[in-house]
Amino acid sequence: MTDPDRIAALKSTKLAQELTESQVATLAPLITLRRLAPGEVLVKEGPSDNHLYVILHGDLAVIKNAGTAAAETLFTLDAGDFVGELSFIDGTERYASLVAVDDAQVLGLEREKLESLLPTHPEIVYRVMRAILRTVHQIQRRLSIQSVELTNYIYKQHGRY
Repeated sequence: MTDPDRIAALKSTKLAQELTESQVATLAPLITLRRLAPGEVLVKEGPSDNHLYVILHGDLAVIKNAGTAAAETLFTLDAGDFVGELSFIDGTERYASLVAVDDAQVLGLEREKLESLLPTHPEIVYRVMRAILRTVHQIQRRLSIQSVELTNYIYKQHGRY
């Protein structure tokens, strides 16, 4: 991919929401763009992966026990969603595999490449991390709301569901 392609892809994501044109141009050479065919695995369940992915187009299924008879699709992510943000930050193992549902393209950013900007461009790192944390915060808020709704439903049903 050419730098203009990377710049355009990066600018289209929430990752670059707070970045200036010059900061996007600095970060763009560090990202990768990857196309996935339907059924192609982006990340396997288990080992830690030091990448943050952003879905540019297409859908990715989050599948527990992918490739086995016990495979279970937990949910589906679509364009604009971040993938692997917590593992990117803390290096924990992947809970499930990420598998392309249809033709998809993802932007990838390796943790070490982002960290390489700390000495010279700490503000870029700060702004990228803010974008990641903003997304995690939205997920946490959504989970809290769903928990309250489920509790209310169970309470109104007197424990019968």
